[in-house]
Amino acid sequence: MTMHLPDAPWRHRPGLAELVALLNAEGDCARFVGGAVRDTLLGLPVSDVDIATTLPPEAVMPRLKDAGIKVVPTGIDHGTVTAIIGGAPVEITTLRRDVSTDGRRATIAYTDDWRQDAARRDFTINALYADPTSSAISDFFGGLADLQSRTVRFIGDARERIAEDHLRIMRYFRFLARYGGGDPDGESYTACREAANSLMALSRERIADELLKLLLVADPAPTLGMMVRGGILRAVLPEIDEAGVARLGSLTAREHRARVEPSAVRRLAALVPQDVETADQIAARLKLSNKARKRMALALTPVGPAMSLAELAYRRGVEGTVDRWLLDDARDPASLAMLREWQKPAFEVGGGALIARGLAPGPDVARALREVEEQWIAEGFPKRDRLEQIADQTVSKFQRTRQ
Repeated sequence: MTMHLPDAPWRHRPGLAELVALLNAEGDCARFVGGAVRDTLLGLPVSDVDIATTLPPEAVMPRLKDAGIKVVPTGIDHGTVTAIIGGAPVEITTLRRDVSTDGRRATIAYTDDWRQDAARRDFTINALYADPTSSAISDFFGGLADLQSRTVRFIGDARERIAEDHLRIMRYFRFLARYGGGDPDGESYTACREAANSLMALSRERIADELLKLLLVADPAPTLGMMVRGGILRAVLPEIDEAGVARLGSLTAREHRARVEPSAVRRLAALVPQDVETADQIAARLKLSNKARKRMALALTPVGPAMSLAELAYRRGVEGTVDRWLLDDARDPASLAMLREWQKPAFEVGGGALIARGLAPGPDVARALREVEEQWIAEGFPKRDRLEQIADQTVSKFQRTRQ
């Protein structure tokens, strides 16, 4: 019995039906493929829409341009162009077969054989095609059954699929974390363990991209624990261990209790050793942005147990406070609700105001201003009248010291 793709909001995107009609003008030339099909079958929201077609890019591009559709040759060397419809991208890729691979990139040739195209994909659940007109699903390698059983499995020989692209090791665990259930497929897990050292041949940016995506799934700790126990990351991230996985599990639970959106950078900060220098070395190795590196360092910089949530927010901002608070098991995550409507208090005293009170211009002004601000923070950001008193008292103290 043929399975059919259910209706879903993405199938009614403006311009999508017209795009498909153009590609299918000569018959069965285009089908939805991959994530849109997989996630629709699982009842999950779909953001990216991909189309596979028997037409070569040289035929796709002029056909769409003649119809007034913007089309960009985003990956034309690999048969991919991107159509922009309703302001959103749709990737259109010509059916392909691999000619040769080296573990990092593949040389491909076009084909008109749907099964050949499916055979070069990574996992069975990603090799599902749906006819846009009839909604009939083409499943060449048991992807529908694997979806039902929540099994993530390589197509064909797992070792061959990994040899074609070593990054598939990281992708396997990311998909396992999101779509898997229970124990992993034995052949797939064994093949990943055996080939783990091949991750060293990949750029750290590609590894980081997959790791950060994995960290954003609902509960990444069980899968990362599996990776640590299997030695998957040992060659590229030997610092990550079971203790880091335990911290990640605790952080994930605390994010949920605080009703805070997950952050891949925050979760990475929990996963790595808890000293700033080592964490920054790992972030540099993964070629993270300067912004991400600074955020990790700030998240791992401890604060005294007496520092209040409001004081921390004043000093570090909301993002830095949420990160540090959630990484500290001694703090109550529920108290972060206060920050949802928090406004940074305005420190309404400047150096000129201290000089006007009689403080001589010079280095004392900056020192006195810092002292005023620290006292104001320590008292819980009192109103303007009390701030003025603190300023008066501080100026008097500095004047006495100079006498």
